[in-house]
Amino acid sequence: MSKYLISCGGTGGHLSPGIALAEGLAARGHEAVLLVSQKKVDSRLLEKYPHLRFERLPGTGFSLRPLQLLKCIWSQARAFLQCVRLVRAWHPVGLVGFGGFTSTPLVLAGRLLGVPVALHESNRVPGLAIRALGRFARRVYLPPGISLPSIRGAATRHVGLPVRREFIRQLPGAARAELGLDPQQKVLLVLGGSQGSGVLNDWMRTELAALAGAGVQVYGVTGLGKGSEGVTMLSSKLGVPVRTESVVFSDRIAQLLSAADLVVSRAGAGTLAELIRCETPAILVPFPEAADDHQRANAAYFAGQGGGIVVEQTRRENLTAEVLQIIFNEERMREFRSNLQRLGRTDALELMLNDLEQLTAASPSAARNSRHASA
Repeated sequence: MSKYLISCGGTGGHLSPGIALAEGLAARGHEAVLLVSQKKVDSRLLEKYPHLRFERLPGTGFSLRPLQLLKCIWSQARAFLQCVRLVRAWHPVGLVGFGGFTSTPLVLAGRLLGVPVALHESNRVPGLAIRALGRFARRVYLPPGISLPSIRGAATRHVGLPVRREFIRQLPGAARAELGLDPQQKVLLVLGGSQGSGVLNDWMRTELAALAGAGVQVYGVTGLGKGSEGVTMLSSKLGVPVRTESVVFSDRIAQLLSAADLVVSRAGAGTLAELIRCETPAILVPFPEAADDHQRANAAYFAGQGGGIVVEQTRRENLTAEVLQIIFNEERMREFRSNLQRLGRTDALELMLNDLEQLTAASPSAARNSRHASA
């Protein structure tokens, strides 16, 4: 049995693949500790995984504003010392960072103490943490077709994004029944990502009557602090009751994706990987202020592979028309689902697990564990 430390906090896009990796390692007889942030989104998601061990790191995101920069440096220093203590106490064979501000202190601690470091980037435009820390890593996992000039080719592996095992497409009828949705009516799911989207929430509230009038049920996940919860019964143009529901957070995303005919969503890499796993077509509205405009690159790749279409936020007045044109077009929907099925054939988690075990087999801690096991 080997031990790993995984830094993955700050957003659902970092935490979800970290959970997937931790559960995959546990299934192979290893131990893992997740290093997460102190944000609410981390706490809410981890409530579903009491069997996983985690440690909270202090930290705030990078900013050029003087006060925020000082806070960032101070919190990163504290997190670095905490990571050094954890590595010394736990003797992990490897450290894995999924980007974001929780990765920096762990990677630097690994560099200081000689523990192999692996980094994973899920977005089509690598983030600041991966670009800055890649030179310290023995392995960097990147999306297919993406490379970084600053990273040795021998250190790069293309594996995609690990997805939690629970993300298996369910029978739509059963998923809808459990959610209280009518199995005979179309279902539109609106997702704003782990941070929520005020723009998509506003669009959903404004267009509920029009969508219900066409016989489309709407289920929205608004994001913590960005909406309210409740069920509203509306009517279609034929007088048939149509259910709409919104929640601020859900840990049943796999079930929601299975129940949905179509999704309107931001374009974070985690969301796209889950759409592919559940074979659910999507209309993507990239967040225009995402770092390095990575959501637009993610969305373009997804649409280019035939999983859905992209509607820019500046043209969201066209969104309702696009939804209605696609959701009732069975031929187009079948084509989208077929393309998503093709994209989902590669198991990124298994590829990453196999490579990690090989990478860390010769680490000092692995050798120490082997001697203890044979003693």
